Amino acid sequence: MAHDNKVVSFSGQKVPARFSLPAALVRLRDASGQSLKSVLASFFDRADDALFELADRAGTNLDQTAYFDAMRELRLRRKAMVVSILQYVSQAFNEIGKFQPQQATGTLEDLDQDSLSLVDHSQLEQQVAVDNLISKLRNRNTEQIRLLTVRVDHLVPGISLKDAQMPLSPEIICGGVAEACADLDIDIRAKLVVLKLFDRLLADTLGDFYKEANRTLINEGVLPEMKRPPAGKGPARSGPRPGGVGTGAGSGADVPSGPTGENYGGPSSQATFSELSALLHQGDAAPDGGGYGGAGYIDTDRLMARLTEAQSNSRQWGDGVVMPLNEQLQPILRSGDGQSLNPGQMDSDVINLVSMLFDFILEDRQLHPVMKALIGRLQIPVLKVALSDKNFFNRGGHPVRKLLNELALSAIGWTEKKAGQRDPLREKIESVVDRVLNEFTNNVALFEELLKDFSHFMDLDRRRRELVEQRLRDAEEGRARQERASQAAEGLVQELTGQRDIPESVAGLLNEPWTRYLQWVVLREGEDSARWQHARNLTEQLVWSVDPRPVSDTTRSELLRAIPGIVDDLRKALQEISWDPFATDAAIRDLELTHVDVFQRLVTAPSREEPSAEVARSMPPEASIGNVPQPDLVRPEGEPAASRQNPETASADQTVAKPTETVVEAGTRSAEEANIAPVADPVSPQWLEQADSLRVGSWIELNREETRVRCKLAAFIKATGKYIFVNRSGAKVAEYHRQELAADMEAGRISMLDDGLIFDRALESIIDNLRSSRKD
Repeated sequence: MAHDNKVVSFSGQKVPARFSLPAALVRLRDASGQSLKSVLASFFDRADDALFELADRAGTNLDQTAYFDAMRELRLRRKAMVVSILQYVSQAFNEIGKFQPQQATGTLEDLDQDSLSLVDHSQLEQQVAVDNLISKLRNRNTEQIRLLTVRVDHLVPGISLKDAQMPLSPEIICGGVAEACADLDIDIRAKLVVLKLFDRLLADTLGDFYKEANRTLINEGVLPEMKRPPAGKGPARSGPRPGGVGTGAGSGADVPSGPTGENYGGPSSQATFSELSALLHQGDAAPDGGGYGGAGYIDTDRLMARLTEAQSNSRQWGDGVVMPLNEQLQPILRSGDGQSLNPGQMDSDVINLVSMLFDFILEDRQLHPVMKALIGRLQIPVLKVALSDKNFFNRGGHPVRKLLNELALSAIGWTEKKAGQRDPLREKIESVVDRVLNEFTNNVALFEELLKDFSHFMDLDRRRRELVEQRLRDAEEGRARQERASQAAEGLVQELTGQRDIPESVAGLLNEPWTRYLQWVVLREGEDSARWQHARNLTEQLVWSVDPRPVSDTTRSELLRAIPGIVDDLRKALQEISWDPFATDAAIRDLELTHVDVFQRLVTAPSREEPSAEVARSMPPEASIGNVPQPDLVRPEGEPAASRQNPETASADQTVAKPTETVVEAGTRSAEEANIAPVADPVSPQWLEQADSLRVGSWIELNREETRVRCKLAAFIKATGKYIFVNRSGAKVAEYHRQELAADMEAGRISMLDDGLIFDRALESIIDNLRSSRKD
């Protein structure tokens, strides 16, 4: 047949063996797929709005058409594009090491002359857009991408993996984006709009995606101690140590570590334990094979059996009693005839490491002594886990480590209850410890069960505390708004009445119902609202109506026109806040009587000539009704004779007297303010910065009159600048302003509590101490 050469025979061909992904990579693939799906969903939600905004601002019809075409196509192809990108990334996982992402533009040295061809301009523009997105992702997330590359490379030691082949590399993700955009049925102009939209919206959201991917592998125990990527182009793969574990050949020079120690954690859990063992024996010329001396030897199985027998002894300890692990092991490592028993080198190293871990935990000042005693009873069970699973020291997600961390974290704010009071947290921790001591043999699944149960208990407890704290925050914020409204209302009344002669009945009206109305306006609509400005104007008119200064021949007629409106507005305002109608009627009657008195004084007062046109022109614009305080020229007939002197003389005398009164009043206020808030000594800027850096949820310890109170920051009220602290039950314990908080920190009356993971802190401390002793 003419086309026989196109027929391919499959006979004799073998199906290639499928590469089996490590379990950690399978979990990374599944978790990152869900995360990437959420990221893409957020992108498409934002893309529609962004394209509509671009179309609305387009300068030409051509640009607008491109934006609308892109918007329509994204809506139609959204699901297909998401599936295409996710399949592309999944393929990179399944074919790890073999999968090649779309090639980026290379250098001239990478090109073969025989392969040179003219590139379509539209394809070139698309490739440039993809390359720009790849570069932006790498530049913005360099450290997280390198950390992820090292961890993935660590899981596949038999595969030579280039940076671009890492399944979640920018090249893979952007290659999936480019492939999905290639199927869009739009012209190149609209397609470039879509690619630039990915550049604009996607690059900013993938930082958290890479952090989450690293956390997934850390939880799987993949290089959990690596805080920074190792120096150099790729991860350093190390082989087995020549001396091996338990040979005693390890020395300080055999332990790989960078300048800052981030590279702790070898290529496997055994290598990690080897490094710890080497650190323990640094400088030893020839270890004797055991840390407890004597000619006897005890293997791991016998040691585990003896530990199980002694495990329940800690229940007999009294409250608050903690026995170090070495003391607990003394009867275990002694035979019936009193002969000392020697564990093997590996077992001896495990015992030393677990002992140092618990030494750190039991000396940690973050924990209450009662809680230290409870956690200290778990020393032998934890030692049994470490003896049977050397991965215990390297796997961050190990259930025993997580349970210890959860127990310590829950106890950080705990304080002992009074006798007779129920303590649910203490009872729960005691039940967890008792179950471990009674039931644990070698079934680590027990810890997973207890961890799940304890986490559920803490979730319920946290929700209850969050409700209490939220009520407290709402109350404090409401109180702060009320204080601010009171200050604004009282400040306005004091400002407008400070130099006015206000009758007692009107002063009562202003200080009680009217101040309440002003507070209501501030709380409801704020100080920048038109309602507040109207209330301010009405207050000014009300004050002017009972003390009309300056007085002119037109004052009486102005009052006659203004008073009805003032009274009506006043009555409506008090009705709005549901003020007692009888009290409102009484206040209005008192105001009307005051207005009658004002008119009588205007009639009996000597007439004042209108200022000449030249003087009027020279007066400042502020010199209008109710704005400029003037000496009182209108006096009732009952005033003393000294008050009824010549207007010019009275004016002069009062002009001299007023400043004196003002100075006295100011001096009185200053003295009162000094008594309320004395001037504090200056606080060092570093303590002010530490107060500013305090985050909601941070725990502190207050030292008050030889008592220590533990509390956490529940809220920072911006309106008043207050830090609100609560105890573990959510009850308010203390409140500080910034200056007071920084001053108490500087004086040592407040100390910060570290709420980090206690096991991880303990392990880091051990490694740092061992390395420091090696350098010494």
